Amino acid sequence: MKIAAIDIGSNAARLLINEVKINNNQPEFIKLNLLRIPLRLGMDVFSLGKIGEEREKMVIDSMKIFSDLMKIYKVDHYRACATSAMRDAANGQNIIEEVKKISGINIEIITGDEEATLVFENHVAEGLDKEFAYLYVDVGGGSTELTFYENDIMKYEKSFNIGTIRLLNNLVTPNNWQEMKEEIRKNINSKKPIVAIGSGGNINKVFSMSKTKDGKPMSLAHLKKVYKELNELTVEERMTKHNLREDRADVLVHALKIYNNVMSWSEINRIFVPKISVADGLIHNIYSKLHDKK
Repeated sequence: MKIAAIDIGSNAARLLINEVKINNNQPEFIKLNLLRIPLRLGMDVFSLGKIGEEREKMVIDSMKIFSDLMKIYKVDHYRACATSAMRDAANGQNIIEEVKKISGINIEIITGDEEATLVFENHVAEGLDKEFAYLYVDVGGGSTELTFYENDIMKYEKSFNIGTIRLLNNLVTPNNWQEMKEEIRKNINSKKPIVAIGSGGNINKVFSMSKTKDGKPMSLAHLKKVYKELNELTVEERMTKHNLREDRADVLVHALKIYNNVMSWSEINRIFVPKISVADGLIHNIYSKLHDKK
């Protein structure tokens, strides 16, 4: 069976195609293709309130490409979800209708809570030490999703309108940060030590830059050190020194600021980066629903 997930975020759109095979009665998810297109919808939406003509065309053209790729791979099932930027765009619904008409792809706009749940669908914490509690932290262009997990139970879930594209455009206020801080202090606590699980392209990039072994955590001290180093460089210097694309180099510092604040306020000093995303969660979500129907 082949399953595809389309995640249309505030910074980029991703198409992930997986083949699912059953080994010893357990599903194995094999990645066939991952295509990322930096649409940067948030650059329009968070300052203008809508998606401009140029980016609207980029969305439609991208979905046509995604649709063709799914046909080539003979995808059996797919789900396409749009997050923060499309949620806030005044013309979001009109663009979704145009995409459906031209490409055949049906896009759902999901809430921040649904977005957090999709990251949780990866079930990473289930394979980790039960002596700890876990905080999933998913940092996107338009929002940050937190999901707190203790004793195999989800204790807390919330989406905050604090994201890398919003920060890049100076659209996050002190009140936004204060709300996040108060929510974390009130809700993220446990008698067990808490560790973070990070998801998203930015924390994946920091992890690969750190040369940390897979399965090992990064420390908060390391994240603070990288933040300080990158913050003192221009975007061009970051691109050259760390071989970063421009659309990664300009937001990476902002992502690190979010991770550093979340971990500091929740008194977490270690973060695991299992290279999961909303798209991966979508794949698992589609498979689970199909399996439940059977």
